[in-house]
Amino acid sequence: MSADTTQVVQALKSYIDNRFTRSILRRFASKCKRDGKSRLEVALELYSGVRDEACFFCKHVAHPLVSRVISRSGEAFGASEQAMKEKFKDPYWRRGLVSVIKGIVKYGVRRPFTPGAPFLIVWDITARCNLRCKHCYSTAGKPLPNELSTEEALKVVEDLADMGVAAIAFSGGEPLLRPDFFEIVKATRDSGIFPALATNATLITKEMARKLKEAGVGFVQISLDGANAATHDSFRGVEGAFEKTLAGIRNSVDEGLFVEVSCTITRFNLNELDQILGLCEKLRVNWFMMFNFVPTGRGRFIMENDLSPLEREEVLRKLWSRLRNPSELTVLSTAPQFARVALQTETLEDVEVVPTHFYNMSLPGRLKGLSEFVGGCGAGRVYASIEPEGQIQPCVFFPLTVGNVREEPFSEVWDTNQVFWDLRDREKLKGSCGSCKYKYVCGGCRARAYGYFGDYLAPDPGCINNLEYWRRLTQEYGVGAQLSLTPSSPPS
Repeated sequence: MSADTTQVVQALKSYIDNRFTRSILRRFASKCKRDGKSRLEVALELYSGVRDEACFFCKHVAHPLVSRVISRSGEAFGASEQAMKEKFKDPYWRRGLVSVIKGIVKYGVRRPFTPGAPFLIVWDITARCNLRCKHCYSTAGKPLPNELSTEEALKVVEDLADMGVAAIAFSGGEPLLRPDFFEIVKATRDSGIFPALATNATLITKEMARKLKEAGVGFVQISLDGANAATHDSFRGVEGAFEKTLAGIRNSVDEGLFVEVSCTITRFNLNELDQILGLCEKLRVNWFMMFNFVPTGRGRFIMENDLSPLEREEVLRKLWSRLRNPSELTVLSTAPQFARVALQTETLEDVEVVPTHFYNMSLPGRLKGLSEFVGGCGAGRVYASIEPEGQIQPCVFFPLTVGNVREEPFSEVWDTNQVFWDLRDREKLKGSCGSCKYKYVCGGCRARAYGYFGDYLAPDPGCINNLEYWRRLTQEYGVGAQLSLTPSSPPS
C-alpha cells in the first residue's frame, strides 16, 4: 500500500470508520418524516447551502456531525471545503455521497469501497430492437415473452429509490420501443433518481428529443460504431442506420441534452478511431466513451476481432493523450486499465485527472489514493444490471444471474449475494490481476474474464500484464492478432 493510500485509509478510518461515528451515522440513514428524506441527505443539503431550514434534530444534531465528517474526509483527499460544498449542490452527487456514507456504515472502509447502494443501475427494459448489431450483448431483436409489466417496473423503481440508487440508465434492446418508457422515466425522476438513456438514436427525431428533454432525461448515450455508413451499418446490421443515428445525435445536441457517443472498439473499426473522435467533435457531443469488447450474446461470434492487449494499450494511451490536452470533447473508457495507464504515464505530481468510465475525477490532491477507492471495474460493486424479465446481473455484459426483482428486493441481493461480494474483494483475483500493484485502481474487466474463461475471478486477457493468457486464447480460438507489437513502455 502506498504512503498516499495509507494516509487516506487512516484518515477515513479515523473520521468515519469507528464504532461511535458509524453508530451515529446509522441512525441518520433513516428517513426524517418531517423533512421527507433521509437525515443524511437533509444534513448534506444544509451543508451545501441548498436548504436553510430543517427539523431540530436534522439541523442541530445530524448537520454538524455530517458536516465535520465530510469536511475532514475531503481533507484526506486534498479537497477544499468550498469545493466539497459546490460539488454537493448537485442533488445526484448528494445522493451518491449518502450511498458512500451508508456503505462505510454498513461495510466499513474498504479498498476499493462498496457503497450502500449502486451508483448506477443499467436496466435493459426490453429486448425489442430495430437493429441487429453484431456485438449485441443481449442478442436483442424481439421482445422476450415475460418482460416486466409496467406495474412491476414501477415497483422496481420504488425499491431502487428507497435503497438510495443515484442513477438508472435505461437500455435494451432499444428502450424507446417500449410503450411505457416515459411513464417509467417519470417515476424515476419523481423518485429522485437520475434518469439516463442508452439508445441507437435512430428513433430520436426533433420531436422525440424535445420529449426526452421535457421528461427530465439528463443523459443520452448513443452508439456509433464507425466514421462512415459502411462500417457502422455493417456493425449494426441495418442499411441506413448511420444517417439516422447522426440525425438522432444532432437532434439531441440541438435540444440541449447531455450526449455521450459510445463506441465498441474492435479490429473492425480500430483504424477509424481518429475519424470517429473528429466526427464527435464536429457533432458537438459532450463525451466519447470507448467500450470494451466483451464476448457475450451475439458478440461471441466476433471474438476473433477483439483487440490484442497491445492494441488496447495503444488506444488507451491515445485517449489519455487527448484527455491531457484541453478539448471540449471529454474521453472515457469502460476498460478499467485506463486509470492504470494514466497513473503509469504521468508522475503522481502531474496527475490531475484519473479516468473512470463513470466520470473523470479532477479532484485536486491525493488522486492515487482516491482512485484506489473508486477502484476500476465496478461490476457488482458500484453498479449492476437488471434484465428485461427481472434477472439481476453484476453487469449487462456479465450474464450471470444472481437474483430476480420479481422474487426478492434488489437491496437484499446487493447486501447478501456471494457473487457480488467476490467481485468486491480484490484479494480473490487470480493470476496477474491478483498480483498486480494496480489491482485496486483497475482490477481488470470481470465481464471479460467471465466471457473468455467462465471464471469472473480469472485474469482479464485484454491487459498487457496478461499476455500469456491472451496467447493461449489465440492458440485456442484464433482471437486477435499482431502479438509481436512492442508496447511503448513495459508495465510495472
